[in-house]
Amino acid sequence: MWALTNEEFTGLMQQYQRLVYTVCLQFVHDPHTAEDLTQDTFLSAFSAIDRCEPQYYKQWLVRVAANKCKDHLKSAWVRKVEAPGDDAMPEPRGAPGTDAADPAESVQARAGAAELEQLVRALREPYGKIAVMYFLEHKENAEIARLVGRPPATVNSQLWRAKLLLRQQILERRQRE
Repeated sequence: MWALTNEEFTGLMQQYQRLVYTVCLQFVHDPHTAEDLTQDTFLSAFSAIDRCEPQYYKQWLVRVAANKCKDHLKSAWVRKVEAPGDDAMPEPRGAPGTDAADPAESVQARAGAAELEQLVRALREPYGKIAVMYFLEHKENAEIARLVGRPPATVNSQLWRAKLLLRQQILERRQRE
């Protein structure tokens, strides 16, 4: 076994911190999330470093970071596609078009929904058609697979990619605002 002292592990962290952060940032495109994932990577590495030979530390840390990022991107929290502005405004008290307590909230909710619809309809194929059926027509994955004549696993993968593309577009719009 290749056990490291705390000082040796600290040196390893200092040596590869930028590399691990860069790997995480390439996956998640958000500096704060990349920092969190970098910390998670080193926490996981600390508990399992004795399983890796010293000459492979660099490659192993990159692999741990990539796996942490993939797990993060697959998590239910991240997969949820939010309408722009969801984090900045309170939940509307009524559905758009109903008697909300504040009419401005209703207008904002409709504007966010319209913007999301525009983004969904603008997705390139093969994601566009599937995203429209899922987000706008509220069809189930199995029904979408039947309608487009593709295996359910393919539809699930394409839907996952569509959500990722939408999330990236929404984040880019928020950063420009």
